[in-house]
Amino acid sequence: MRNPILLFVVITCLFALQASAQEVEPQPEKQVSMEIYGFTMTDAGHDFKQVDPAWFDVLRPTKLPAFKNEFGANGETYFSVRQTRMGVKGYLPTRFGELKTIFEWELFGTGVDAGQTTLRLRHAYGELGKWGAGQYWSPFMDIDVFPNTVEYWGPNGMVFFRNVQIRYMPIQGDTRLTFALERPGASADQGLYANRIELEGVFPQFQLPDFSAEYRFGKKWGYVELAGIVRRMAWKDLNNDAFDLSGHATGWGLNLSSGIKFFKKDILHLQAVYGEGIENYMNDAPVDVGVQNQFNNTRTPVKGVALPVLGLVAFYDRYWSDKFSSSLGYSMVDIDNSDAQDPSAFNKGSYAIGNIIYYPTANALMALEFQWGDRKNFKDGWKTNDYRIQVSFKYNFSQKFYHEPTTP
Repeated sequence: MRNPILLFVVITCLFALQASAQEVEPQPEKQVSMEIYGFTMTDAGHDFKQVDPAWFDVLRPTKLPAFKNEFGANGETYFSVRQTRMGVKGYLPTRFGELKTIFEWELFGTGVDAGQTTLRLRHAYGELGKWGAGQYWSPFMDIDVFPNTVEYWGPNGMVFFRNVQIRYMPIQGDTRLTFALERPGASADQGLYANRIELEGVFPQFQLPDFSAEYRFGKKWGYVELAGIVRRMAWKDLNNDAFDLSGHATGWGLNLSSGIKFFKKDILHLQAVYGEGIENYMNDAPVDVGVQNQFNNTRTPVKGVALPVLGLVAFYDRYWSDKFSSSLGYSMVDIDNSDAQDPSAFNKGSYAIGNIIYYPTANALMALEFQWGDRKNFKDGWKTNDYRIQVSFKYNFSQKFYHEPTTP
């Protein structure tokens, strides 16, 4: 599957080179345009403690050890180019408004490719007028909360999710209103009963899409945004035994965020999110559904419940000059665990960063960053932290091409 993607990249670049021979002065209202953009990025650092090897170049509190020496001895040096990214944007004027498309990928493997340097789709999205469809930022998240840091994964308490969706945007611009139907999905923790045969025949069922919405009020001083989501998660017990473990849960969440401008370029990023069963929309949180005991019910002695989650983000980006900037802040995630989860289940995690970034030219940067995080388990009393030093080098590229559309 990777070879066709590489072939697409090559073909796209060839078309871009061909179009460059016909490049003319831009006239945005009349011209078709395409932009090829991206960056190459190298990270190098030293982790003074330990983290899951599949996540060696990011700081995720959920991936810190759940018990002593789970991932070996402390102290690892790492190098990575997995943040490297490339994308193509297209703009086409039509009688219904401008058709916008984006296709973007990077080298950071996740899922079955966790820990690998491999192609990974970020965006595959199109927008025409007030409608959009494809894989893009969920309206429940606010990408502008992400601070000016170089650690890849970002604040753990931030809502961060790219999802396949159909969206309607009745209000667009600095002040905007968006509604979306999103691809459903959820994860569950079987807790203390993970190895019981009674749970082997219990399967998830998603009959309805997730529904999300956002409203942003934007002004010169910044913005305030409120987003929400509602989702249904169900599971069916197909075992032929004495128990009926079928059930469902409703997930919901509210996300209040803001970006407040100071001085010439400084900005304060703030976010507070609370909900139940929305963990997979969070940047670094565990499962959406946990197991809860109800021993007074002999037919259904355990049930699944949507786990409450609280996430907070506060970061300040300071631009000392055109050549130097810094970012400093803190984030956290707090889970209300269900009583039948394993004592070592993730309960709370914190994340903090401070950096200094140097911009030798408009398209390059060098950064030195200190990263810290901690993890607390549910019931067994385990707490741990991690801290690391990272240096990063980033080189941006971008080229736009224009073409006069022919009149039919």
